[in-house]
Amino acid sequence: MPVAVDDHRRHRAAWYAPLVGPFLCPASRVGELAAQIDLPLAVRLVIDTGAGGIGPAVDAIAADDRLVLRGVEVPLPPDAAVESARRVMAALDAAMGGPDDEEPAYVEPARAPGWHQALEVIAESGYRAKLRTGGPTADALPTEAEIAQFVIACLDLGIPFKCTAGLHRAARHTAADGSEQHGFLNILAAVAACLDGGDDQAAVAVLEDRDGAALAARLKSLDDRSATQLRRWFTSYGSCSVREPLDDLIALDLIQV
Repeated sequence: MPVAVDDHRRHRAAWYAPLVGPFLCPASRVGELAAQIDLPLAVRLVIDTGAGGIGPAVDAIAADDRLVLRGVEVPLPPDAAVESARRVMAALDAAMGGPDDEEPAYVEPARAPGWHQALEVIAESGYRAKLRTGGPTADALPTEAEIAQFVIACLDLGIPFKCTAGLHRAARHTAADGSEQHGFLNILAAVAACLDGGDDQAAVAVLEDRDGAALAARLKSLDDRSATQLRRWFTSYGSCSVREPLDDLIALDLIQV
């Protein structure tokens, strides 16, 4: 925790600070975080304590003047997707008083039967969705088709979403350990393709693209209105790396030092 806090503060003081969001902290470690800080810190809670842990975690942040809540992220269990989603929505309503753009709540359906029905519950609530795009094992990586289906479902239901895990690099690639990894530009370009009327096959083709320069050129060609609309739906992604995606953005001339 001390290393994570120090690294986050260093990133937030750097020239690229506008690209860095709030500090992500598991609900189970809020006490540990509080013991490490002396200056105010914007925090987004990742609920690892179940629906019943949402309220206590939000209350713990509110009770500490040094911590500023900047949202909540909640994974749903793989079983009873609809019922679990409803419990989480009720807990979020009770803890946060409803959807709030300043303190957005993201709900992550499991990759299991019922995920689309869970998204429908999220859409009815006004909260946002979250897609896990990687993990420590190969089976944690969703296929291009799964990502395309999720993106189209969110757009059809009117749900802004974020991604989490993986996405350290701009374009899809094979990592040093031999695993296949999705790219954050692929996700952006796939959403743009869907907003432009593309179907799931069009999105899959974009998600398979390994040419970072081509993906960058595709996104550079968007006008301001299209870019704003794109970011309205794909809001952000969580990453344990800041330097890797930043280096790719610089190399592809998408930002300048």
